[in-house]
Amino acid sequence: MSNTKAYAAFDDKSPLAPFELTRREPRAGDVTIEILYCGICHSDLHQVRNEWHNASYPMVPGHEIVGRVTAVGANVTKLKVGQLAGVGCLVDSCRECSPCGKGLEQYCEKGNSQTYNGLERDGKTPTYGGYSKQVVVDERFVLSIPEQGSLEAVAPLLCAGITTYSPLRHWKVGKGTRVGIVGLGGLGHVAVKLAVAMGAEVTLFSHSDKKREDAKRLGAHEYVVSTDRAQMGKMGSRLDFILNTVSAQHDISGLLMALKLDATMVMVGAPDKPLALPAFPLLMARRSIAGSGIGGLPETQEMLDFCAKHKVTADVEVIPVQKVNEAYDRLAKGDVRYRFVIDNATLG
Repeated sequence: MSNTKAYAAFDDKSPLAPFELTRREPRAGDVTIEILYCGICHSDLHQVRNEWHNASYPMVPGHEIVGRVTAVGANVTKLKVGQLAGVGCLVDSCRECSPCGKGLEQYCEKGNSQTYNGLERDGKTPTYGGYSKQVVVDERFVLSIPEQGSLEAVAPLLCAGITTYSPLRHWKVGKGTRVGIVGLGGLGHVAVKLAVAMGAEVTLFSHSDKKREDAKRLGAHEYVVSTDRAQMGKMGSRLDFILNTVSAQHDISGLLMALKLDATMVMVGAPDKPLALPAFPLLMARRSIAGSGIGGLPETQEMLDFCAKHKVTADVEVIPVQKVNEAYDRLAKGDVRYRFVIDNATLG
């Protein structure tokens, strides 16, 4: 067992502060990773502040982890010391149920083990995340990171990347597809890049005109202000698919009306209060609304390889860990373009 420097939340109101945790002794199938960068996901903020009513303290957040392998167990076969590696939202699952057998560990029927604010398979050992110097994870839940520049910009792909890639792939987005992306934040900006790389025609929906130039820079073909009735009216029955990344309260009626017959809007944003679900837009064109949660390990590796091939990374602002509380306050106000990433070397 080894002691590891970290930053933790100790309750739902106090600032995150230095913390020393103990990582388990590596087992034969484990990989030990020196964490170089860790992205800050909006779900970190939700859980630290107990907005999802599931918090357990002390909590070390962080599930967008990239680093370098420092040790491997005797049974590890796919990773070597010195190799770049990543850890996303999951560190284990039952490995026996139907979803796990299909590489869909995020839907484990017995409940997966989250990278932080969760429990290991023994049901009692808490998991601690990537706002720390190192992590020990079973090989099956470690991803291979292609050697490339801007490693800090790869970190958010471990959550924002797979959260948007998975539904785009599942609903077969590609050449000839008209896709709407709702919201240009941490998830949305990666979704635009991915959909463009897949060959889709992309329309970005935002509540104001402030991010029009950014949307164009990221590759969006059209920009629609969702609060402008005239602009929304022109989108009627035009899109094959919508990916909704917004985690705030918003009206989805006009968005649903933008879908073609039998088309689907998928929710990946997680508002803390239920959204109103209008029936008529669904009835009028047999439209659907669905949800999607992160991705399994095989698909996450596929996403990382796809992003390396197409040079897709996140737009990031790198911060020292000592500014994490300031970053949280800015994140709550939407004051980041588009993902904060912690330089873990600043943990000392």
